[in-house]
Amino acid sequence: MQYNIPKKKALMVGHIAHLPYEKRDHCDSVKIKFSFCRFYLNGTNSVKCTEEGKWSQELPVCAPITCPPPPVLKSATFSVYNPSAGNNSVYQDTAVFECLLQHAMFGNNTIACTAHGNWTKLPECREVKCPFPSRPDNGFVNYPAKQALHYKDKATYGCHDAYALDGPEEVECTKLGNWSATPSCKASCKLSVKKATVLYQGERVQLQEKFKNGMLHGDKVSFFCKNKEKKCSYTEEAQCIDGTIEIPKCFKEHSSFAFWKTDASDVKPC
Repeated sequence: MQYNIPKKKALMVGHIAHLPYEKRDHCDSVKIKFSFCRFYLNGTNSVKCTEEGKWSQELPVCAPITCPPPPVLKSATFSVYNPSAGNNSVYQDTAVFECLLQHAMFGNNTIACTAHGNWTKLPECREVKCPFPSRPDNGFVNYPAKQALHYKDKATYGCHDAYALDGPEEVECTKLGNWSATPSCKASCKLSVKKATVLYQGERVQLQEKFKNGMLHGDKVSFFCKNKEKKCSYTEEAQCIDGTIEIPKCFKEHSSFAFWKTDASDVKPC
């Protein structure tokens, strides 16, 4: 027996997810399924064509999933919030918070309207203070002249002559209530070697000329050494660490009186 398939009614904001045998003119095993994204289905999610040539149930109604305005967050403002349903928001809409000055955010700054009609977990804005930074030995520190230092405030460090800063020049008060770093001032190194050709930052330099006032903390040089068996030269690195530098044992300072001897820096590399 043949049956005419009744015409499908349009569903506002919904769509038919599955419709088999759509081009036939009978109702055997014809079943329609509906699916939705930003809306919820009020009613059944599928209907079937019956022997009477009618759909088994009334078509469902599509209704938007909405969230009320998000709560007002203490010590924060919205940087992004555009409700799309009057004063309400629709499923997957988002809102973005930013904290007031001197406050740090804990949690995600972005919340979203969920499929359950509520917002995801709200962040928290807390006032954060940092202690006044201490002056490093043989150096100084500058920071804003005010009663308290807060989140995102900055301090700058420097060292006296013959000392080098170990750490960043500028530090910042973090959300954990401490400073991003604690720089210190390290002593320069006095060199016991009077004459040597060394490698410094990839270039050959005269040690006594380049570092006549001493090597700063952290500076590195490579000394030339001789391999007597192979009659060639190689280098070994030395670094100034807080006033101390260890000269490689293989290095032999060339004497100007021993003019017949070739300085290691002039010997072909191994």
